[in-house]
Amino acid sequence: MTFLSRLLTYLLARGWLLVVLVGVWEGAARRAGDLYFPPPSRIVRVMGELWWSERALDDLVPSLSQLLLGWALAGAAGIALGTAIGLSRTAFYVLDPVLQFGRAVPPPTLIPFFMVAFGLGTSMQVATIVFGVVWPVLLNTADGVRSVEPVQLDSARVFGIGGLGRLRYVVLPAAAPKIFAGLRVALGFALILMVIAELMGSGDGIGARLNAAERDFRPDELWATIVLLGVIGCVLNGLFLLVERKALAWHRGARRMNT
Repeated sequence: MTFLSRLLTYLLARGWLLVVLVGVWEGAARRAGDLYFPPPSRIVRVMGELWWSERALDDLVPSLSQLLLGWALAGAAGIALGTAIGLSRTAFYVLDPVLQFGRAVPPPTLIPFFMVAFGLGTSMQVATIVFGVVWPVLLNTADGVRSVEPVQLDSARVFGIGGLGRLRYVVLPAAAPKIFAGLRVALGFALILMVIAELMGSGDGIGARLNAAERDFRPDELWATIVLLGVIGCVLNGLFLLVERKALAWHRGARRMNT
């Protein structure tokens, strides 16, 4: 079976329900004839007009750069702090209530504070993303580090692997599945917070385009932008899964050997 045939088989097996739902949407929208409920065919046409042009780069580039920058900063901070907290029982015991409280604070409620602290623009938007997405990475990392089997740590100690070597070759690899799970959740949160931050105060970006479509009473452009955000989320998730599958190939191999 060729690669193309395998790809088509996979898409048919996984995408048939989406095709059916889009077909139902198309028929229902055409029958209703509602301005606020355009059919998918019109949405796709408007998407082509809006987002397949050089002008679209003025909105896509700032939004995606802020999303990825905020996610990367939150990921680095979450892994570093989560590892430090997970390695110390005392630190975890003392800081866990604070971490749970911080995770429970809805990030959009802090946007007014970030506006005052950083002003309108990229800094405010990146700060909103970082605060909102650091928690799943930090908590998953701490939990992954704490769940390392004592036998693994004892074996490393017997072979004279200590300090940074034990962290690099034992702790982080063992915690990697949970770290990647936290990063994946954080990526989805980053997309949501990017849009919210831009809706609150931005002159460019996808959120600004949403504001413009609502202000100018253009529901077809509003839907086209919403669908674009869904496509971006699916693409980012798919790319992340490819990286995760390659990075954790050893982990799946080890599990197969153990079973």
